[in-house]
Amino acid sequence: MKRIKVCFISVCALFAGVFFSSAHGATKTIQLSYANFFPPTHVQAKLGIDWGNEIEKRTMGKVKFTHFPGGALLKGPEIYDGVTKGIADVGMSVFAYTQGRFPSIEAIDLPMGYPSGVVATQVINDFYGKFKFKDFDQVKILYLFAHGPGLLHSKKPVEKMEDLRGLKIRSTGTSALVSKALGAVPVSLPQGGVYEALQKGVAEATWSPVEVLKGWKQAEVIKYTIDCYSIGYTQGFFVAMNWDKWNSLPKDVRETIEKISMEWTRKTGEAWDASDAEGRQFSESLGNKTIKLSDQESARWAEAVQPVMEDYIKAAEEKGLPGRDYVNFIREQVKKR
Repeated sequence: MKRIKVCFISVCALFAGVFFSSAHGATKTIQLSYANFFPPTHVQAKLGIDWGNEIEKRTMGKVKFTHFPGGALLKGPEIYDGVTKGIADVGMSVFAYTQGRFPSIEAIDLPMGYPSGVVATQVINDFYGKFKFKDFDQVKILYLFAHGPGLLHSKKPVEKMEDLRGLKIRSTGTSALVSKALGAVPVSLPQGGVYEALQKGVAEATWSPVEVLKGWKQAEVIKYTIDCYSIGYTQGFFVAMNWDKWNSLPKDVRETIEKISMEWTRKTGEAWDASDAEGRQFSESLGNKTIKLSDQESARWAEAVQPVMEDYIKAAEEKGLPGRDYVNFIREQVKKR
């Protein structure tokens, strides 16, 4: 009888151990790292943190993010590869840092005359949704977004195209081709190096959305913003996850992340527009001036960059991509919004 009692207690203890072990495993937190090149005070860095917090909240704590803003884990140009290799589980960066690697999405960066960040973000997602190209099959794309109209910010006044000749303009991706088409000299730099480059004269101007004037403090090292909306460009951004990590997540967690990511596309576009307004206000508070191109001059600039469009179409078609369809679709989407 005593032996039976001991065995019963042992069996109970065994089942209890299995139960508590299973319960512990079921509630184990999924730890995810998130690399972001934006400085921690930037609105897009904050939105990335908010995105992670919302996922933590809606998964009831199943997921926990550790954020590395400001290039602390990976610099902007390193983030895509860093995510594919698992150095970061999630990453946010800009496609223009890897020019030539994603030929389809580069159509988004062309100087289409984007009027706002909301429109640019809608267009990039509609574009990806329609053509379903495989540029980024190495990662799980969670969402895409695009900044407000990229304009010219300069230490020197620019009122006509002739003023651009020989001007050293910080340019990335397609904006480097725009600089050349307008007679300027492109200087390749990531956003984090622009302030110092302008300060030291390595660059005399920069192509960027107006938000950088406050978000990256560049209003302190420029004097003029040139409202060249006829060639307003954008740049596509991504938030992506390592495929192995994505596939390891429970189905309910994946569904929650995808739902929240869809909500965040609109938020990012609206945030760009709000930060553009803040950037312009901040710049004006420092005494910087805005130069508005005349209608005639705007048309000249738009005409001057048309070869950039045609060159893109030709290069895309040589790779077997429907470059003209890409460009026509984006133009139509921008015009109708």
